[in-house]
Amino acid sequence: MHKPSIAIIGAGKVGSALGILLQQKGYAVAAVASRTRQSAEQLAHRLNCPVLTNREAAVGAELVFITTPDRSIAPVAAEIAQTGGFRPGQVVAHTSGAHAASELQGVRETGALAVSIHPLQSFAEVQAAMTNLPGSYFALEGDEAALPLARQVVEDLNGKWFTISAADKPVYHAAACIASNYLVSLMHFATGLYAKFGLGPQEAFEALYPLVKGTVANITKVGPAGALTGPVARGDATTIAGHMKAFEELDPRLRNLYSLLGQYTVQVALEKGSINPEQGRELMEIFAPE
Repeated sequence: MHKPSIAIIGAGKVGSALGILLQQKGYAVAAVASRTRQSAEQLAHRLNCPVLTNREAAVGAELVFITTPDRSIAPVAAEIAQTGGFRPGQVVAHTSGAHAASELQGVRETGALAVSIHPLQSFAEVQAAMTNLPGSYFALEGDEAALPLARQVVEDLNGKWFTISAADKPVYHAAACIASNYLVSLMHFATGLYAKFGLGPQEAFEALYPLVKGTVANITKVGPAGALTGPVARGDATTIAGHMKAFEELDPRLRNLYSLLGQYTVQVALEKGSINPEQGRELMEIFAPE
């Protein structure tokens, strides 16, 4: 299948990883553009391609990736469209999980196709992004005629794809935030509690990490509900009451967070069938906010 020439507009972690990996798969990189000259030159040097303006980069490519921060997608796309950088038949993609393909303002009015290609992955830096992208799932949304090329890109990255509607993107992205960003927050929460009895952040993490790995392994084997263990899964009301008392003395705000997580976990335990409705009601009363 034909591999189109590409332009990377936005030389951050995702744009850099995409450009490098797709070039390795045989995609010619026409140009790089970015808000800062330094980041553009770093990526262009690695890709052996020129640094151009946004418009010039778009003109020379069949597939244009706008990999800027979410807040910049619309104005960058509109600027390129207004200056004649897009053309009929060209495909323009962004990689935002939160925004629909329609965020690419002005693209469709030029006859070009708009599509969103969002990797369900976390990118701390470029090398990690290059390591993590292959094998990841990608959510695709946008113009029907652009989807075959979007699928080709994902498959060339050794990824897996599924399509969603524009209306579903907010909930889709919220779920991704829960699985990734809020997992970080939960680990920060847990390791912070261990500081109360003298463990430093690194030691607390090292103590909890095997538990986290074991839990993820269990989820992989039996799914989220099946992997639930602990006092809620056992209906151990006395233990939960002790937790809540400790949080009252420690920090009422943390008590509220623990309470909300606990109430949700009761529903998971009921789904698993490890507690009965009466036990669920008892636990919910203990978790109830003051």
